[in-house]
Amino acid sequence: MENNSAQDHSDGEMSVESRKSLDQSAQVSCGYRLFDRQRTIHQIIGGGKAADVILWKQHQISFGVIIVATVAWLLFEYSGLSFLTISSDILLILIVIQFIRANSAVMLNKQLKPLPELVLSEEMVNNAAASFRGKMNNMLLMAHDITLGKDFRLFFQVVAFLWLLSVIGSFFSFFTLAYVGTIISITLPAVYNKYEAHVDRCAGLVHQKLSKHYRIVDENVIRRLPRRFSKEKDS
Repeated sequence: MENNSAQDHSDGEMSVESRKSLDQSAQVSCGYRLFDRQRTIHQIIGGGKAADVILWKQHQISFGVIIVATVAWLLFEYSGLSFLTISSDILLILIVIQFIRANSAVMLNKQLKPLPELVLSEEMVNNAAASFRGKMNNMLLMAHDITLGKDFRLFFQVVAFLWLLSVIGSFFSFFTLAYVGTIISITLPAVYNKYEAHVDRCAGLVHQKLSKHYRIVDENVIRRLPRRFSKEKDS
């Protein structure tokens, strides 16, 4: 009887621990949001019409972007013509069509619809310049640290990233990569926005497991790497 009670007690403790671990994983997966963001996907993208197109709230325009990107990729990849030639021919055709359309409307006494004026506001230019300036300063600071050998881990990460880009570039051309990037940017955010809860739940579980493995690697390997290739000796 005592053995049975002891076994039941141990089983009860194991079940309690398993419930706690399950509860913790459930809390992590439910509370986790991809990239630890605090805003919605629509706000992160920037809002406005561009975000509506990316999230497929304007289906016709989003589908048109995919068609245009596909046609452009096929032209660049299989026509044998250069980018400058194709771009010049497309602009030439558009200008000729618009010129003929405008003159034919004058001859037929028809009123043309006014074309929208494309104007860059000063605020938009200043915001873009400030954002570009901040990113460039960060990149220059990273390059400075890497050149002087101040951070070995940063050097290793940059080398691995550049090597990965080199490997990918050896299999695909620039236009193919641009086409794949366009298709991903016009489809992946919309899919994630639709199945956000399910993706966050799965990403939370994956993040929890990867964090455990990363802590082990960080404690045993990364923290033992020197942050500087050379240290100044005390004079």
